[in-house]
Amino acid sequence: MRGFPATKRLKKSLFLAFALTGALSLSACSDIDDALFGPDENAAAAFPGDNSAPSADSAAPTAGSALPGAGAPVAAAPAFGGLAPIASLSPVVIEAGADTGTAVNKSIQSLRSQVSGLQQKLMANAQRLNELRGQGAGAASAFQEAKARITTKLQVGTTRGNPELVSQWNAAQSQLDALSGNINGLNALGTDVTNDSSTAHYALDQIGVTFNVSGAVDEDHRQLRILEDETNQTIVLIDRLLKEVSDDVQRQTAYVASERANLTNLASSIKNGEMYSGMLGAPVAGNLIPGAQIASSSTPLVVIRFDHPDVDYQQILYAALNQALQSRPSAGFEVVAVSPTRGNAASVQIAQSTARRHAQAVMRSMTDMGVPASRMGVASTTDPGATTSEVRVFVR
Repeated sequence: MRGFPATKRLKKSLFLAFALTGALSLSACSDIDDALFGPDENAAAAFPGDNSAPSADSAAPTAGSALPGAGAPVAAAPAFGGLAPIASLSPVVIEAGADTGTAVNKSIQSLRSQVSGLQQKLMANAQRLNELRGQGAGAASAFQEAKARITTKLQVGTTRGNPELVSQWNAAQSQLDALSGNINGLNALGTDVTNDSSTAHYALDQIGVTFNVSGAVDEDHRQLRILEDETNQTIVLIDRLLKEVSDDVQRQTAYVASERANLTNLASSIKNGEMYSGMLGAPVAGNLIPGAQIASSSTPLVVIRFDHPDVDYQQILYAALNQALQSRPSAGFEVVAVSPTRGNAASVQIAQSTARRHAQAVMRSMTDMGVPASRMGVASTTDPGATTSEVRVFVR
């Protein structure tokens, strides 16, 4: 596997696993784990000489792969362990129009065919998501069962390096690796859905342009209006599916990051034959007071300028937070909304509201990366030198 596919519109799934700060990584040789947590240098030494440990297969139920017919909602994958699949998506029925014989109508027919194709892809992608969710739920269930057996045995007492527990540990590791592969599948699906979204928006733009082409009859414009509505509905469904995929990527990545640390802790416990409580490298910082003032000598860890729509800051923010935690694992962070002071009073007030909204978005991103709310604070200020809304993140 080659890690996460690049995508322009899908949010990057960059999650900061605080529980892994200072902990050993027992990741398998998966590129996705190396990218997030660094190469695994100690996994081979965790249980030397054990090459015969069984690898439990994922017990994930999968739905049929047949493409739903026109007008039929996509079949939901069976829920595994109470996991609810994505709500059924009913495809938009694309109305067929009569051929008026005009050149404009030929363009309408081409656009209609394009939107119909997007509907089919939408249903197929929704089915893929259901299948990936079922597979992920199966792997997570098998992982938790293996981990529970290890924990139970350690709790009542056992021998040092018990080979039965080593075998269970390897089974749990195998299931966690399967979840990592599931994340890659979700990212690939997100890339496909993002491409479909771009195609749908382009088709909508072309419909708008076609309205202005001369040589059309009234029937052509009627068909265009209907097709425009159908395309807008298609875009809504695609965006909904894209959000579902993005949420799943974030949730599963955070889960895998946390459980890697748990496995590291269990490996040490198995070697010593006794349970260690808590996770390694998870110090807790004191709460930060929201609205605290900034010292004039403070230097921001990162400055995010929102000078254009859809600012892509997640990767830079992740790298900065990761570097700060490597230097100081107990660090907390303060997110400061900075607004310019140019214009009249109304303009300044609008700028302050915009800056606060951007700060809230940055805090949500930090939460998704694994920063606990107790280690974050928020404040707002103005800066005559600022030309646009900014968010500055300080280490506290």
